[in-house]
Amino acid sequence: MTHYDLYGMASVMIVDDSDAIRMVLKDIVTIGKHKLAGELQNGEGALQEYIKLKPDIVLLDMAMPKKDGVSVLKEIIEFNPVANVIMISASDNQQTVKECLRLGARAYILKPFNFQEVLDIITKVIKQ
Repeated sequence: MTHYDLYGMASVMIVDDSDAIRMVLKDIVTIGKHKLAGELQNGEGALQEYIKLKPDIVLLDMAMPKKDGVSVLKEIIEFNPVANVIMISASDNQQTVKECLRLGARAYILKPFNFQEVLDIITKVIKQ
């Protein structure tokens, strides 16, 4: 389901309830020469958007109203076991991190994150 272009650029879907975080992630994605596939403010409808947009990577917040990131992760991985989902959270609870990775997340980014860290992780996930 991946369709990276010749230069390794990926289409990225952002799911985060924070307008500020979404704005920063959009900037990182576009400055990093990746394509913004779409964005959502919460986990509700995220699977449907994933199916519709077919992004190469999903940047997925853990704590959101209506439907949390772990629930969305499970749905996406059930639909596409090789989906590239990168979890983003302010929690560094190692049990939570391990659970997300066990469920199929490719990486886990801790807030506050920096620009280069997010780009490096996107690049690493693309190359897996």
